[in-house]
Amino acid sequence: VQVVESGGGLVQPGGSLRLSCAASGFMFSRFAMSWHRQAPGKERELVAEIVSIGGGTSYAESVKGRFTISRDNAKNTVYLQMNSLKPEDTAVYYCRAFNRSTGYDYWGQGTQVTVSS
Repeated sequence: VQVVESGGGLVQPGGSLRLSCAASGFMFSRFAMSWHRQAPGKERELVAEIVSIGGGTSYAESVKGRFTISRDNAKNTVYLQMNSLKPEDTAVYYCRAFNRSTGYDYWGQGTQVTVSS
């Protein structure tokens, strides 16, 4: 099983980044996928989630209207489009795959996003 994030980096306030999470080794389409983040000295928090069937999404209040989560089941990949980035979005962003029926729970290693001028 592999869950690998990419696309992080340094961006100025107001800028955009697109994170990708490539998964392998499990039935991707049957897993809910989510992005989480952890800033220094803070707890890890859920940023956005997309369900396995139907494409329903949910977002943390702090990112609503700015971030968009999407998935491509043919490519076993989930994305997080981040627009209008703020310094408070600076964190390590983690991708998670979770199947509620089986309890299987996989995390990536994280990718750093830094928003600074």
